[in-house]
Amino acid sequence: MSIKSLGLGGTALSSLALVMTAGIVATPASAQSARDDEIIVTARKREENLFETPTAISAFTPKMLEDRNISNLDDVGKYVPNLTISRYGVGNTAQAAVFIRGIGLQDHIITTDPGVGVYLDGVYLGRQMGSNLSLNNIERIEVLRGPQGTLYGRNTLGGAVNIISKQPGSEEEATVSVKGGTHGRAAADFYSNFAMNDEWAVAMSGAFKHRNGVGDFLNLATADKRVGEENEFSGRITAKWQPNDRFSTVFSLDGSSAHNGLSPYTIEFDPSIPAPDPNNIFDGGFPLLNASLLPADPDDNNTTVAGLDSTTNETFGFSITSEFEANENLTAKVLASYRSSDYTGGLDDDASELHLSEFPENGNAQQSSIELQLNGQYGALDFVSGLYYFHEVGETESGPWVFSPFNTPGAVEGFGDFGFFDLNQKTDSYAAYTNIKYAVSDRLSIGGGIRFSRDEKDADAQFPTFASRKFLSESFDAVTWDVNASYNVQDDIYVYGQVQRGYQTGGFPPRPFGGPAQFESFDKTTSTNYEIGLKGPVSDYFTVMLSGFWTEYNDLALPFSITTAGGGFVTIIENAGKSRSRGIEAEGTLYLSDNFSLNASIGYMDAEIRQVNPGTIGIGLGDAPALTPELTFSIAPKISVPLDNGDNVTFNADYSFRGSMFGQSVNRASEKIASRDLVGFSLDYESTDGGWTLGVYGENIFNEVYDQGRLQQAGFVGVVRSNDRAEFGVRLKKRFGG
Repeated sequence: MSIKSLGLGGTALSSLALVMTAGIVATPASAQSARDDEIIVTARKREENLFETPTAISAFTPKMLEDRNISNLDDVGKYVPNLTISRYGVGNTAQAAVFIRGIGLQDHIITTDPGVGVYLDGVYLGRQMGSNLSLNNIERIEVLRGPQGTLYGRNTLGGAVNIISKQPGSEEEATVSVKGGTHGRAAADFYSNFAMNDEWAVAMSGAFKHRNGVGDFLNLATADKRVGEENEFSGRITAKWQPNDRFSTVFSLDGSSAHNGLSPYTIEFDPSIPAPDPNNIFDGGFPLLNASLLPADPDDNNTTVAGLDSTTNETFGFSITSEFEANENLTAKVLASYRSSDYTGGLDDDASELHLSEFPENGNAQQSSIELQLNGQYGALDFVSGLYYFHEVGETESGPWVFSPFNTPGAVEGFGDFGFFDLNQKTDSYAAYTNIKYAVSDRLSIGGGIRFSRDEKDADAQFPTFASRKFLSESFDAVTWDVNASYNVQDDIYVYGQVQRGYQTGGFPPRPFGGPAQFESFDKTTSTNYEIGLKGPVSDYFTVMLSGFWTEYNDLALPFSITTAGGGFVTIIENAGKSRSRGIEAEGTLYLSDNFSLNASIGYMDAEIRQVNPGTIGIGLGDAPALTPELTFSIAPKISVPLDNGDNVTFNADYSFRGSMFGQSVNRASEKIASRDLVGFSLDYESTDGGWTLGVYGENIFNEVYDQGRLQQAGFVGVVRSNDRAEFGVRLKKRFGG
């Protein structure tokens, strides 16, 4: 789909560039207040005005999340330029594969690391499984685009997502929200904050959500869940101890439990592959598999394997953050954390009652980290510096799995008994960093930073084709840096430029079914990003955030999945050589009147593999990286009508477009994911005196069904379909105190 097909001609596109900003929409008392509102972010681990921060960043307030019906991290991906969030992993909706500017990794298995870092209150979430967090009790979400190798370090090659929760304070307040809608939607959450005494304050939150499934397991008489069913509980308690003005400690405990149905899944047959050869299933696919074995409704599932109908995810986290103001110039900070995640899932890859390709899976990971910071400000100079340590252990297990005919004992001479595999990994990461900012004048500031990172990994695996368990050890290190400058043109309008160096650690392949020779390490990836931008209120009526970038990647690690006679679905990760992405991004809000605002964002990106190393399997010169659409676009009008009694009626609408992209970095036509369009709305009545809001909402109102992922397998393409179907409902929020 082109810009022209969206109805955006050249003149309209030029006008659109003038109505772009940070995505934070407030209904001002007057248009002038659009300029007066100060948006504070902590993207550089210090409090800064959003427009002053010299990097491409999108920010979301709680009100914006509510207006656009954003309830989890996956929803955020609809409204940020050049951001794609997909969920393919073992049919488990708790997985979130985050891609920014063409960089990410959609595999969830323990030996792979994401290309975009997700952080919860400063704590790095090392696994993609469990990172599709429910977003209640949120103070702010920040999406940083481009390599963040200095302050965030490893595995932020594409960018970082910061989720900041509400912190305890002295002001007593509470909110309770309930929601009900079609498909059996039922949801409720609460948040409360209160001071116990002069030193202690506590904040608590909890949430529950349920939605019926969209399909049935036709061959399971006692299926535990329906296809796409959602059931989740989550909670968080935070306590702040502040005995004096110079010292504070925040204790945080959170957890979630999800027991959901398998994501909607089906298969399609690739017409480019020759007809099946009954004597060789790898020359055209499984000979017995055909379209007549699939359910008439692709939302239904024909598996006969009990246990593959449901998925689970359990998370637990604990953190302690202490801050000490040594004097008027220096502040010390300690952030220590522990997190665990356990999941189950799996796919019947052939989507039929035949036992051809079935892979149940479970995994877990436990991580701990500690970060020591020393931050200071001396006149025109301020700095952030720190030491960081991260430790993780985890495992992935699958079995009893089926891959016909090789898992049948004695069926193929020399292959032995099949049915189980496991991977284990231990990671220790170390880093030291510093970042400075210097105000050269009232208008010009310059900055830069440097970080040294080292990752040590030990892994072992047992696969059917391994004569014995294989053990590997590898270490990776990198020096990353950035330099930047920001100039205040006038008022709050800034132009900036920056150069960033990023790093993603190397690792080990997730599915070396082809033999122990395939269980070998791949190297780290590094990147250099060049970026310029403009931010600020260009008039009393609209604000703008524009950025242009050019990023070069060296030894870009890309996965390639194939089916081989080794007995399973082989995923190889290799360093493809060199890759380049370039593009433009714009976000903004136009205040057409005191009561009517129009928020929009657009991202255009050109990304391709520019050099392929000799011997690299699958990846082709000129191919685009996986899950990298050329165009992303969103627009969200908001109308607020103040009533004579002081109450307000607010109408929000939102439209999100994501262009076509490929499910793998091997650009095969069968794995091309079509573009999608999503439309939603909300209409709310707010009683200012009563402290309550009553509204109706609609999500994906035209019931767009689209692909989350596509992977070619043995003669067919596995397709994970979307689960966010058309939903309409009512919601009520009641506020107490505050």
